[in-house]
Amino acid sequence: MDTLELLAHPVRLRVVHALRGGRVLTTGQLCALIPDVSKATVYRHVDLLAAGGILDVADERRVRGAVERRYRLRQERTGIDAETARALTPQHHERAFAAAMAALVAEFGAYLEREGSDPVDDLVGYRQHAIWLSKDELVALIGAMQAAIAPLLANEASRERTRYLLSPILFPAEQAEQAEQAEQQDPLQPTPPLAVNQII
Repeated sequence: MDTLELLAHPVRLRVVHALRGGRVLTTGQLCALIPDVSKATVYRHVDLLAAGGILDVADERRVRGAVERRYRLRQERTGIDAETARALTPQHHERAFAAAMAALVAEFGAYLEREGSDPVDDLVGYRQHAIWLSKDELVALIGAMQAAIAPLLANEASRERTRYLLSPILFPAEQAEQAEQAEQQDPLQPTPPLAVNQII
């Protein structure tokens, strides 16, 4: 099973999410973090990720006659390179995107079911914005997002920190020619200013 096939599954993506940030966890701990998925299913997908080289066994110990393994993520194996990405078909992209969205929906559902969850107090955001960008503006936006996010990826767990799942999604909703045709049919109305809480 190649990397894309391994990662294009909602449960396996959730295991990867749970191990990000340098975590080292047992399968039992992963089950506790993904409570809406059966233990047998989590164990099966952890085995697949380990066999596929996405997870490493950090250490193991004997517990009541059984071997308990702790796993860590092989960060360099959780993505695909530019050459591979260019070779993907639209169907590959659709399948990977669907798996990512299914994982997000499941993660959000698990969050809402957790005791004490408070989307307002937790500053939860899931808004979408339509913005007009030239290629240079797009590159600048991606660079600014990377500059803002990359340093925070090194943050270690602490009592003062809550683990958030951040999933930037960006794609062109229409081409410039389509936009021109739409404007000729229905002129743009002025856009109201954004409130502060609408930018997340």
